Amino acid sequence: MSSRDAQRLADEKELDLVKISPNAKPPVCKIMDYGKFKYEQSRKEKEAKKRQKVINVKEIRMSAAVQDHDLNVKAKNCIKFLENGDRVKASVRFRGREMAYTDTGKELLLKFAEIVSDAGKIDKPPVMEGRSMVMYLVPKKDS
Repeated sequence: MSSRDAQRLADEKELDLVKISPNAKPPVCKIMDYGKFKYEQSRKEKEAKKRQKVINVKEIRMSAAVQDHDLNVKAKNCIKFLENGDRVKASVRFRGREMAYTDTGKELLLKFAEIVSDAGKIDKPPVMEGRSMVMYLVPKKDS
């Protein structure tokens, strides 16, 4: 029907003529209460936002020459983060001449992943990013 007829029909029913898809040929319109429509849309968006799970990324930094006790303390914190459902970015920073020993950093990160293997698993294996080696851990699924 023509847009004039549709508008007249909407005015008779005391409702609004709303374009649903204006780019279609011919444009698709609907007769409805526009205020109620906007309210329903905002409620749907709010509900979708509630159901969304926010995933935080926590970072744990170490040096290439970290001692066993410090490594265990950092692992304990990492386990706490993983149990809360957060992703963990474990990184080893290389300073100065330590860049020649990136293989020890990789071993350290794999050892770290082994320590926290009860709570999480490796999402992305150790990779060099600039002057640091980075590995991502994710919580294990309880299934």
